[in-house]
Amino acid sequence: MTYGSETWSLTMGLISMLRVTQRAMERAMLEISLRDKIRNVKIRRRTRVTDITQRVAKLKWQLAGHIVRRRDGRWGPKVLEWQPRTGKRSVGRPPTRRTDDLRRVAGSRWIQAAQNRGIWTPYKRPMSIG
Repeated sequence: MTYGSETWSLTMGLISMLRVTQRAMERAMLEISLRDKIRNVKIRRRTRVTDITQRVAKLKWQLAGHIVRRRDGRWGPKVLEWQPRTGKRSVGRPPTRRTDDLRRVAGSRWIQAAQNRGIWTPYKRPMSIG
């Protein structure tokens, strides 16, 4: 379910869909119907499965750190710093980029922080998604 999730732009709609799908899968594993009216907390306690949003966020942090630490001349780090669209902007809110949640949690200097693997471990960072 998380294949390729490192590259997704995590929007609230996507997070909601992932959570709904995970809950449906957990209910299917336990053979529980929605009509049984069992709370999600109890189901999660029985399955002991990690929340999908935390897993996706961890994978995203790991990939971002890996890309930033590369020094072999590939275009990955350049893409992270790329500013799209010049000229006239479209109406409405700009689309969410892959690095927006990294910048929100780690600050504007997240690329310098990711250079140090010791402080960039994703499981030690607060997961503020959703």
